[in-house]
Amino acid sequence: MNSKVFTLGLTGGIGSGKSTVANMFARLGTAIVDTDLIAHQLTTTGGKALPAIRAQFGAAYIAADGAMDRAAMRRHVFSDPAERQKLEAILHPLIRQETEIAAQNTEAAYLIFVVPLLVESGNWKNRVHRVLVVDCDEATQLQRVMTRNGLSEAQVKAIMETQAGRQQRLQAADDVIVNEGDLSGVEARVMQLHRHYLQMAGTMREK
Repeated sequence: MNSKVFTLGLTGGIGSGKSTVANMFARLGTAIVDTDLIAHQLTTTGGKALPAIRAQFGAAYIAADGAMDRAAMRRHVFSDPAERQKLEAILHPLIRQETEIAAQNTEAAYLIFVVPLLVESGNWKNRVHRVLVVDCDEATQLQRVMTRNGLSEAQVKAIMETQAGRQQRLQAADDVIVNEGDLSGVEARVMQLHRHYLQMAGTMREK
């Protein structure tokens, strides 16, 4: 990774609004690398991870179009932590490789990695200069995901249980954006942090 590029890890629980916040930073000219998007590219038709996924899990988890069957895989790994670890062992090294390439190619003042499992992964905190957490109440998360994805309360809770808890994320945070209700407050906080990060990035380049 380019040591002269100021980097942030943006994280938050499912339904917290990570993408909303990342898009706000992107509109200000910040470079965004979304690890979920990279994971999707790795597992879509022709993706680099597919041969290993087929070998590990079998053809039952490959859809007719040649992509990973995400619904089937989601059901499989959320019910079995050992199987989830097998999938992560395939995806995480490839995701890391792709994020390194993206970081080398950026020309923006600073770079944000959107990493849903930043706290859980253990090593991301050491790879970025600051951690930015998008936070909201767990009841808000639950309602948002049920509405957005059409999932039951039990399904959403099962996903949330595989993620770090709210307090764990807040303890890992250098900066926090609270995303409850009106987005105008979120936008103001993004602008405040953007100015702060530009200053930090400038200071780092001068060293």
